[in-house]
Amino acid sequence: MRTVWSSTFKMVAAFSLLMLRRATCAQATAQQKPEQLAQQSSESWLALVDSGKYAESWQECAQIFQAAVTKEQWPSALRATRDPLGKLLSRKLKGATYTKTLPGAPDGEYVVISVRKQFRTQASGSRDGYAHAG
Repeated sequence: MRTVWSSTFKMVAAFSLLMLRRATCAQATAQQKPEQLAQQSSESWLALVDSGKYAESWQECAQIFQAAVTKEQWPSALRATRDPLGKLLSRKLKGATYTKTLPGAPDGEYVVISVRKQFRTQASGSRDGYAHAG
């Protein structure tokens, strides 16, 4: 069971390859750093996941993610891994770091977002996620 969580969370963390594309293109301003745009996009995306809108969350992912995980696979993968955690009690940003490389992903513009979270059925912990910025 731990293996399933680990591999599926990598997909969730590939919210990493999340739809910053729209936010970056539409909102890119000299005033907002990629880290700020990534944080805003990830918060919106996580709100979809937290509310159980799994199919809708897939729609907001970048094409590279959608090519790796089908629209049909995504909801069942999340139900198997996210639902057992229970209600989100808290999530706090620990940091956001801009990078041009990620393991297993093509070179591009990414923001690694690290959060501390706590769910009803889980002790608090941290996870890193990635937001694709280009």
